[in-house]
Amino acid sequence: MADHPDERPSAVDLSVPNIARMNDYLLGGKDNFAADREAAEALLAIAPEVKKMAVENRGFLGRVVRYLGEQGVRQFIDVAAGLPTQRNTHEVARSQVADAHVVYVDSDPVVLSHARAILVDSPATAVLDGDILHPEHIVEECKANGWLDFDRPIAVVIFAALQFIPHSDDPFKSIACLRDALPSGSYLGLSHVVFDDRPDTIDPIEDIYRAMLDRPGEHAARTRDQVLPFFDGFELVEPGLVHIRDWRPDGPIGTRARDGIWMAGGVGRKP
Repeated sequence: MADHPDERPSAVDLSVPNIARMNDYLLGGKDNFAADREAAEALLAIAPEVKKMAVENRGFLGRVVRYLGEQGVRQFIDVAAGLPTQRNTHEVARSQVADAHVVYVDSDPVVLSHARAILVDSPATAVLDGDILHPEHIVEECKANGWLDFDRPIAVVIFAALQFIPHSDDPFKSIACLRDALPSGSYLGLSHVVFDDRPDTIDPIEDIYRAMLDRPGEHAARTRDQVLPFFDGFELVEPGLVHIRDWRPDGPIGTRARDGIWMAGGVGRKP
C-alpha cells in the first residue's frame, strides 16, 4: 500500500508498526507502511530466517486446511487471519468443499477493511472484528449472525498469532473457553514460533514487539513444550506438534530444508 492519504484507513496510526502489515511485507506484499517495513527489517537483522518462516507458515496453513476438509469439516474460524493474500483459508477450504463457511476474525482496521472489500460478494464468508482474548464474543457473533452451526464440527485455526500474546493475558484460558464452546468432532489447528533452537533471539525480538505493543516487561516467548498445553482437551492428530515442515509435507524434506524454521504446528481434534 502506497503511503498516500486517500489510502490510509482513518483508524491507523502510521507511526506505529503493525504485526499483520509486517507479515505482509515479509511475504512480499504491498499493504504496509514505512513503520512496518522498518520494524520488519529490524527483525530480519536479528534473524534473517524470519522471512522464510513467514513463507513456510503459509504453506502449513494450506496443508492444515486441506487436511481438515478431507476430514469433512465444512466450517472454519480463522483467528488473527492477517491481510488477505493468495491461498487464504476460504480459498483452500473451497478447493476441497465448495460450500465451506469461513469466519475471519481480526482486530486490525487495515485487515478488516481489506477483507470486507475482497469478500463482499462471498456469502459463505464473514469478517468479524474480534480477537482470541475475547472468545465469548466470537462465539456469540457467529451464532447470532447464523454464520456457523454449532451443532456441527468447526475448525478453529490460528496461524502464527498466539506467539504475540503475553503470558499475563493467559491465552491458554481463551483457547480453553473457545474449545468448550465447540461441538464434538471439532478441531484446533495452530502454528507458533518456538525458541528451543534460538534462545539467543528471545530478548532482542521481544524488545521489538514490546515496544510496538506498548507493553514493557511483558513476555510471550515459548518453547515447544510450552505451546503444547494449547491442545489440552484435544487429541493431537499425527504427527503431533512438530516442526511445521514436518507436518504432513507434500513431498520428501531434506534435513537442510528444516534449518532456520523454528516454528511448531499441529492439529488437535475435540473428542
